[in-house]
Amino acid sequence: QVQLVESGGGSVQAGGSLILACEVSKDPHSTFYTGWFRQAPGKEREGIALFLIYGGTTYADSVKGRFTISKDSAGNTVYLRMNDLKAEDTAIYTCAAVPPDRHYLQALGVFGYSGQGTQVTVSS
Repeated sequence: QVQLVESGGGSVQAGGSLILACEVSKDPHSTFYTGWFRQAPGKEREGIALFLIYGGTTYADSVKGRFTISKDSAGNTVYLRMNDLKAEDTAIYTCAAVPPDRHYLQALGVFGYSGQGTQVTVSS
């Protein structure tokens, strides 16, 4: 089982930055890959960032070049650095963990485990 707790959401002006954090607790013998997805009112869930096998990362086109996923050396905290925020980035951001056989962006929030989410509001 995996437990995920997000923090760091809030309100920011367009062009600003925010950093989200996710505390990860899991059985050390289990294998999951962590990432972030978001969902805005009236829109579909969107997987936006995910760690790949061997430490690589992948991003949705909508955030590529602006958002960066990272983690501490122990892997207990996962971060999402969001730069150059836009009004369309307003959403609930949720940390998630997917198993190896569901290791792709679209699986975030569908398979595996998810946190409770944190609101990010960007005003223009």
